Amino acid sequence: MDSTEPNQQAVRAVLDAALAAGRTALTAPEGKAVTDAYGIPTPAEALAETVDDAVALADRIGFPVALKIVSPEILHKTEAGGVRIGLNSTAEVRGAFLSIITNVRAYDPRARILGVQVQQMVPAGTEVLIGTVTDPTFGKIVAFGLGGVLVEVLKDVTFRLAPATHDDALSMLDGIRAAEVLRGVRGGAAADREALAGLVVKVSRLAADFPEIAEVDLNPVFASENGAMAADVRILLTGEVPAARRTYTREEILTSMGRLMKPASVAVIGASGEAGKIGNSVMRNLIDGGFPGEIHPVNPKADDILGRKAYKSVMDVPGEPDVAVFAIPAKLVPAALEEVGRKGIPNAVLIPSGFAESGEHELQARIVSIGEEYGVRLLGPNIYGYYSTWQDLCATFCTPYDVKGGVALTSQSGGIGMAILGFARTTGTGVSAIVGLGNKSDLDEDDLLTWFGEDPNTECIAMHLEDLKDGRAFVDAARATVPRKPVVVLKAGRTAAGARAAGSHTGALAGDDAVYDDILRQAGVIRAPGLGEMLEYARALPVMPTPRGDNVVIITGAGGSGVLLSDAVVDNGLSLMEIPPDLDTAFRAFIPPFGSAGNPVDITGGEPPSTYEATIRLGLEDPRIHSLVLGYWHTIVTPPMVFAELTARVVAELRARGIHKPVVASLAGDVEVEEACRYLFERGVVAYPYTTEKPVAALGAKYQWARAAGLL
Repeated sequence: MDSTEPNQQAVRAVLDAALAAGRTALTAPEGKAVTDAYGIPTPAEALAETVDDAVALADRIGFPVALKIVSPEILHKTEAGGVRIGLNSTAEVRGAFLSIITNVRAYDPRARILGVQVQQMVPAGTEVLIGTVTDPTFGKIVAFGLGGVLVEVLKDVTFRLAPATHDDALSMLDGIRAAEVLRGVRGGAAADREALAGLVVKVSRLAADFPEIAEVDLNPVFASENGAMAADVRILLTGEVPAARRTYTREEILTSMGRLMKPASVAVIGASGEAGKIGNSVMRNLIDGGFPGEIHPVNPKADDILGRKAYKSVMDVPGEPDVAVFAIPAKLVPAALEEVGRKGIPNAVLIPSGFAESGEHELQARIVSIGEEYGVRLLGPNIYGYYSTWQDLCATFCTPYDVKGGVALTSQSGGIGMAILGFARTTGTGVSAIVGLGNKSDLDEDDLLTWFGEDPNTECIAMHLEDLKDGRAFVDAARATVPRKPVVVLKAGRTAAGARAAGSHTGALAGDDAVYDDILRQAGVIRAPGLGEMLEYARALPVMPTPRGDNVVIITGAGGSGVLLSDAVVDNGLSLMEIPPDLDTAFRAFIPPFGSAGNPVDITGGEPPSTYEATIRLGLEDPRIHSLVLGYWHTIVTPPMVFAELTARVVAELRARGIHKPVVASLAGDVEVEEACRYLFERGVVAYPYTTEKPVAALGAKYQWARAAGLL
């Protein structure tokens, strides 16, 4: 075997023996055998069963040494009084051994004591934690952060999918708040980054290679300029194997989603001619919305519904519809779904509630089984339906929407779906689709991402979600989509406390939201902090050109706005450009002596439209400036619509010359600034009234996507 490759057979033997004995944790010597097999550096150590053994081993290993209890029942050794460190003589070792045994017997009289581990003291360094946990959404993930006794107090930890790449590992070292500590502070030496990154990669690979390893906890790891060594190893096991999820190839997803989003024929099961019923609302929306395809109402008690021939059964519908929309009670869905399957219809849109969300898990499992048996993809149940505007398709019982555009919006919740609809209508946001996901019994976000990533009518995807069924499938779909289109996610439940008890420091730190935050960022997804931000990002991102560099310049008519805009730039991870002398001189030529160049460029409030125009034009024309943030305040000298018109005109002129830069604007003033903002937004300038935060946050989201897509 290549010496650089891990010895998987050695690890397999250790794990099999522990699981056969019914244990869920490895002892320290077993942990040492596992880490040695993967080249994970740990100190020299041996097991002492008696005090004389401990003295002899300490003498052989060399002082100073540490002593640690070895017991399958004692996971947190320090809490049990089972650890002594910095022992420098045989007398100290003898006393520590006896003290540890006494402490542990008092802590847990039933604990089996296998002995005391005598361990070489690790060279001093910065204490960090490296570990893995098995997350219910994302599977095996690796963690890195500050370690030692304060690990769960500071909670300065970052996460990535396991196995992690070398680049992933390096990004983790830079991703904690205390990253500067690793680079050396107050004259201290920097930690060996390559050694730490290599250790992260090895630990993540160990966990990924063995599903039965539930958690790995190396804490503390001492990182110094000479390398990194784990002083303590804890490995937890599980005998549970997660159930395999039915998966589909990319081609299968695109085929079924193509027929769902671009159907030629739709059957409505439970169609009704009676106003006030869901089946009637769906029919009216399909007809009144101008859907050009065939609409087939299915109702055993009617011959005609809204001027369309009704069929007793979906089996009687001519041809092979692309979609069956269900508007019948939950208990009737399985039988009707069987017929849809036999008919060969590839998609079922399940509007009814009364499934898993109300405790009817068996009923939901039954329809999933039917769908898999016949190859029918299920959207829902418990949804408001969906809109595919470019097909004039409104398959929902909610209000219609027909403004075509490039934004695809999805939600798990019907209420959120209607908030999306109202926002789109109020702001005039054009959408390519609005899709309800509900219980996500089958179709979910990764299916939709796969489709919208290829859909030529979609420029930006925004998703509200409460959970992910398969986090890794979502990450794969996002990674395939992000290089071409921004993906914005609103993850609900971000303030929930840790969702489950954990047996290690790593597990305790891996609260659901912390993991979602880092893994979504790893996938290149823009995470919105709230519903308003998700909708605004979705509206704004397609409007802005992609920036070509990091230099942001603020041009403002108000000093106070300039300060707030500067704060917003920093808060959103953007960089205020250091203005070179020649550019400073060029700006000063247009502003009064009591104005201020530099960055922000403060032209002062009493300036005429020509000053705004000249400085904006200069900012767009200079190739060293990559983005502009404009701060306007309402004066009679330069009224809001005058500012809006001149800004839109200058931006359009420069874009006609091939100069495309993001321009965002904050407008302060009387109510006229609202109309000015609408005017600017419609012409490619992201503008908001009464706020300095929103426009810069939108610009920050654009930069976040550009970096993730590799465009900067």
